[in-house]
Amino acid sequence: MEQTLPPLTGGKLILGSVAVALATFMNVLDSSIANVAIPTLSGNLGVSVDEGTWVITLFAAANAVSIPLTGWLTMRLGQVKLFVWAILLFTLSSWLCGVAPNLVFLLAARIMQGAVAGPLIPLSQALLLSSFPKDKGASALSLWAMTATVGPIVGPALGGWITDAYSWAWIFYINIPVGLFAAGVTWAIYRDRESPTRKIPVDKVGLGLLVVWVAALQIMLDKGKDLDWFSSPVIWALMLTAVIAFVCFVIWELTDAHPIIDLKLFAGRNFLAGTIAISVAYAVFFANLVLLPQWMQTYLGYRSVDAGMATAPLGIFAVVLAPVMGKLVPKSDARILATLAFLGFAGVFFMRSHYTTVVDTWALVMPTLLQGIPTALFFVPLTAIILSDLPPARIPAAAGLSNFTRVFCGAVGTSLAATAWSNRTILHHAQLTEAASTSSPIFADAMNMLEPVFGKSALAFYERQLNTQAAQLGINDIFWISGVIFIVIIPLIWFAHAARGSSGPAVGH
Repeated sequence: MEQTLPPLTGGKLILGSVAVALATFMNVLDSSIANVAIPTLSGNLGVSVDEGTWVITLFAAANAVSIPLTGWLTMRLGQVKLFVWAILLFTLSSWLCGVAPNLVFLLAARIMQGAVAGPLIPLSQALLLSSFPKDKGASALSLWAMTATVGPIVGPALGGWITDAYSWAWIFYINIPVGLFAAGVTWAIYRDRESPTRKIPVDKVGLGLLVVWVAALQIMLDKGKDLDWFSSPVIWALMLTAVIAFVCFVIWELTDAHPIIDLKLFAGRNFLAGTIAISVAYAVFFANLVLLPQWMQTYLGYRSVDAGMATAPLGIFAVVLAPVMGKLVPKSDARILATLAFLGFAGVFFMRSHYTTVVDTWALVMPTLLQGIPTALFFVPLTAIILSDLPPARIPAAAGLSNFTRVFCGAVGTSLAATAWSNRTILHHAQLTEAASTSSPIFADAMNMLEPVFGKSALAFYERQLNTQAAQLGINDIFWISGVIFIVIIPLIWFAHAARGSSGPAVGH
């Protein structure tokens, strides 16, 4: 249902927009703030870094599962009540994350946090768009995109500083005052603008199948590396469970009278092309956002805060260009803007693919700074493409489904990229080790130089250097293939019909 209430004005418009934007920012910030804290967090809880990365992936997976429920929950509760309750439960789960005594408790709290965060993104769009006049819809969407984009960028820097200055628990505690403020202000301003409610049946079978195949696939991706993939019966069982549940899910959703996800939306050319493009692009974007600070900390010796600060410049152009996008998108072909964004991303990743183990801070910061430009061009044009051919009645379902696909692909992309980095590191280590034989003149020269300095530890030092070089070559491979992926998916954008951005991507409920 489209919003028919008059727009907000004056102080209410400013305060309401700030509160809604803060809730969005808090949500997306938590998708990345833990990235740089994983090594510290894992050490404090007595688990490996690989186990610690579940803090990221389970949040993303739970978030992906809950997003499609937004439409149904809105009909039952109303968008304002649902939004405020989601903020309050997110705040509670953030506190539980901070007080977690062990990894199991923390993961359970992160699952809860991701699940209750699901409605925040679609409803923040709806509330912002209802707050602005119709002719300012693109500006409202640009404000949303700025907060949604800057959150993952600021996350590593903020998370690194908090982890080093205080403790990892405070990366979750900071949500408490923000959440309480956002919930209080939102309720005060928007409670008289509640959407109509009605009782509609919930697709319990579809929801159950969705949880099963998403959970099975996510666990398979996360544990595959540790269990040596398909040499493990556990991985086979998870794969079969995911495939069977997914097939049953698709069949059920296409035939049920009240599907939890309207898969028939994929019959639309623009929705299909735009959703695949934004999901694959976000998977690559988010995976690199996770791996970059981990590589810097583990192999370059950066502290958490330094790794975060080196990635923070990504937000400069993303913020500066956000108001420009609000004016540019309604007048431009969204396919051209999205293409420029993908070319920009590809160029940045190709620049990074030439890194060495002695890369300086400026060489790390420059591509990150430049990446802010395609980041600013990323969300709004692709959202315009996704929703451009749809009638208003189908926009809420389309927004939920496209957000679900994007967020879930972000979780999958992180798991695949981490596994690929590990595999490429192992391959390069094996190739480098072949040269480390007594018959190799290069190895002999290296030992002759190292032994006077390190004595009996010369070989151990050589092995550490070899490990660092192998990891460097592995991460360079990930950067290079990331650039290739952005080039390859450009034709998807042009499979869609021409779509000019407007207030069309209004996600009214």
